[in-house]
Order: sequence, then C-alpha cells, then structure tokens
Amino acid sequence: MTSLVRQVIAEFVGTAILVFFAVGSAVFGLDRIGAWGVALAFGFVLLALAYSIGPVSGCHVNPAVTLGVLLRKGVSAAEAGAYVVAQLLGAILGAALIKLVLGVGDVTDQTGALGTNGWGADAGIKNAGGTFLLEIIMTFLLVLVVLQVTHRAAAPGFAGLAIGLALTVIHLVGIPLDGTSVNPARSLGPALFEGGTALSQLWVFLLAPLVGGLLAALVHPLLVVPDRPERELSDPTGADVSDKRRR
Repeated sequence: MTSLVRQVIAEFVGTAILVFFAVGSAVFGLDRIGAWGVALAFGFVLLALAYSIGPVSGCHVNPAVTLGVLLRKGVSAAEAGAYVVAQLLGAILGAALIKLVLGVGDVTDQTGALGTNGWGADAGIKNAGGTFLLEIIMTFLLVLVVLQVTHRAAAPGFAGLAIGLALTVIHLVGIPLDGTSVNPARSLGPALFEGGTALSQLWVFLLAPLVGGLLAALVHPLLVVPDRPERELSDPTGADVSDKRRR
C-alpha cells in the first residue's frame, strides 16, 4: 500500500468518524447534552483523531484545512485533491450511518434536520450574508490555529489539544447561530440526506469555509517566527511525516 493511499484512507475514515460521532451527538442527544455537549463532542472527536491519524495524513478531515495547508505548501495539489475527495465521501458515509441508525432504531432526530447547517426563522442568524460572514470568521480561526500550531516553531506534541479546543469554542459560538459548519464536508453529508432547505443553502457552507481557509493561509506567514522552515505537512501530534511521504 502506497503512502498516499494510506493517507487518503485515513482522511476518509477520519471524516466519517467526525460526522457520525460529532454531528450524531446533536442528532441523537441534543435534548440531553445541549450545545455544550455537542461542542465538546466535536472538540474531543477531533482531538482523538489528531493523535490517531495525525501521523498518517495530518488529520485534515476538512477541505478548508486542506486548502490552507496546500497554500502553505504543506501538500501537493494532487495530494490535496485526493484528500478532499476522501473527506467528502467520508462525510457522506458518516451521514448515511446517522440516517441508518435513525431509521433502524426508530430514533427521534433531536435537531429535526439531521444536524444540517442553515439560517432562517428557526436559526439564530437570519440571512445568507450574515451566515457567510460568520462561517468565514469561524473557519479563519480554525485553519489559522491549525497552521500556527503545526508550524515547526510551535511547541511539539500539543497541536491536537489546541485544535480540539479551538473547534470546541467555535461550536459554542456557532451552534446557536447556524449550527456551525467550518467544514464543507461536514455540511455536505447531512444536507444530501436531508434535502430541502438544507440542500438549497448548502452553497454557503461549501464556499464560506474555503474563503476562511484562504484568509488564514494568507495571515499565517505574518505570525510565524522568521527564518524557521515549516514542517512539510501539518501533523497535530508534532511528528514529522515528511519521511512517510517519500516512501
């Protein structure tokens, strides 16, 4: 098995896990755990993935993160493309498993919409423009943190913790407003199975996080220690995965 195949499998499995367990925490248990519980679920799942698949693929599990790493020359265009495809397919699998559990187990969907993102009368934010801005800001923070803490000058070993905490805080802000995306794959999977309004509004949650990732990649060089080379690929565990890429 080649290194790239292993990395793509890691991104596929990791994204499926993120969607099923993190989005699933809202779908299955929002009434019991509330927004705090859902936010912690997202943060903890990403934290666990960072240390488990981080040494394999860098644990992007998010096209916006992959875009940011690509722009900082952490992955090649071909690798980034393969990552994104794997992430989208993984998110679809994760959402399909949520839908399956709801049907087979006769479980009530606590979100009423398969954990999809959106704006409107029932959401905290009422229009596409406000949602677009919110998603840019939140994704900017997430991708900036990823790029900063996986930079060679950062303290090794703590990147996964910082990224998980950042995603938790982002969800605490975003859940009451639009459900929080910051990840095109996370939004795509549930929207495909929910359809309706979620699917018609999906474009915002596909595009805005990519803009946020782009802006983070532009700001990142302004915040790093000069004359220190960057790690080839972001790895939240602090391990150098460049050797794995050459095998």
